[in-house]
Amino acid sequence: MGDFNLALVIVAIVVCVIVFISSIYLLVNYQHPDDANQAYFPKFVVVFGLSIAMISILMLPADVANRHACRHAVYNGACNLTLPMKSLWLVVYIVDAILVFFVIPFAMFFYEGDQDKSLGKRIKSSLLWVGSTALVCALVLGILYGVIGKVDFSVRHLASGTTSFPTSWQFTNDQPCIGNNARQCSAFTASVASEKTWTMRTTFPEYIVALATIVGSVLFTIFGGIGIACLPLGLITAFIRRPKAVITRSQYIKEATELGKKARELKKAADGLRQEEKDGAKGRAWRKNVKAVEKELLQLEEDVNLLEEAYPQGEKAETAWAFTVLGYLAKFILGIIGLIVSIAWIAHIIIYLLIDPPLSPFLNEVFIKLDDVWGLLGTAAFAFFCFYLLLAVIAGAMMLGLKLVFITIHPMKWGATLMNSFLFNVGLILLSSISVIQFCATAFGYYAQATAAQEIFGHTLQSLRGIKYLYKYNVFQIGFVILAGLTFIYYIAFGWRRKKPSGRFQLSS
Repeated sequence: MGDFNLALVIVAIVVCVIVFISSIYLLVNYQHPDDANQAYFPKFVVVFGLSIAMISILMLPADVANRHACRHAVYNGACNLTLPMKSLWLVVYIVDAILVFFVIPFAMFFYEGDQDKSLGKRIKSSLLWVGSTALVCALVLGILYGVIGKVDFSVRHLASGTTSFPTSWQFTNDQPCIGNNARQCSAFTASVASEKTWTMRTTFPEYIVALATIVGSVLFTIFGGIGIACLPLGLITAFIRRPKAVITRSQYIKEATELGKKARELKKAADGLRQEEKDGAKGRAWRKNVKAVEKELLQLEEDVNLLEEAYPQGEKAETAWAFTVLGYLAKFILGIIGLIVSIAWIAHIIIYLLIDPPLSPFLNEVFIKLDDVWGLLGTAAFAFFCFYLLLAVIAGAMMLGLKLVFITIHPMKWGATLMNSFLFNVGLILLSSISVIQFCATAFGYYAQATAAQEIFGHTLQSLRGIKYLYKYNVFQIGFVILAGLTFIYYIAFGWRRKKPSGRFQLSS
């Protein structure tokens, strides 16, 4: 067992290093050229936040492996020699909450501050905004913790008589207990009145994690429910709408002219909004127009990319077209794989979580059988399903941002992502990662049983006063499945169709 624990520690260190390097790689390749060699503090927050998010997702499989390290031990207290997962969970998620509610907002206020102001004034302005937010959050948390920061556990008081120690053990369906005359155990014969509520105050760190989980669960239900359908179906519909052949030069000139006209209109609108900003007319209508222009600009960029795909130029035009065809084929294959995973997720939620008692362990049993094939195969599949949920949340947020005017868009683009968009998406990922872990700990409770994550997110969270009813009646799971079903219906009914002309680029047939 000691060798296994040492190996687990080494693997954990190596994974943390790989995660940190991956975060730097994402930052370097996604950042906008305008942010090169500047905005170092927001970049540090992005790298640190991405690392914490990825580590938190990987901690649940590590928690399962850590529990397995002592399951064959022959002496009491063996599990105390493994990694202190409960302490690690609390540390990671408190850091997560601090980043989401304080550090990332400060970095965004600092980055978006008036560049004409001095460094000190920008820091002061950002601190004022974040300080006021921190004061309000501290007051709300303190009041809630003082009033309802307790957990109510349902327990049953059992009492039993004594009997002589038997010389032989004979247990059957009709004789499940010790004693010649016993036909039922005390646990089955206990009256309803024996059920009591055991109340105790939870720790403040666990309470912070619980409230952050509730906030994240709302976002997770909306974005995740929509994203788990639109993530695979978006890839498949992109393949259906792909350009079937290279367009002619005359078609290219016609489409490029239309795009140029649209670009001039957007520039004129942006100049008008900039002038209104200088004049101090930053009202609700101004903000609505800014978001509308942002959405039109994103559509324009997408149309330009489509035009470049449909009419590759240069000496390597044929090679570029071949890569375009292969790219759409890859989207189709990934979409089919994603569709299978999404259907498996929704089926598992219905079979294991919504039906009481569960019809089958389903994916739990799949992971256990994979572990029997190879020790880490089930753990790897488990981590993949958790990561897929996080990708679904991001896909759902992007889809709603493009459809609804009142949601701000912060797109992630290779080599063209500004730091404020980076920070926003990192905050979304961090906030959603808490709920993804809680959701996975519940959905895969049979596979992840007796882990520290299940203790925090299962027993404590689901017994917290004022919150437990949301989990008792499966509010988040039901909302997730309903939104996923509605999104599936939307894509089946409308997703495969080409967009009607609306002033945006439409590929000529």
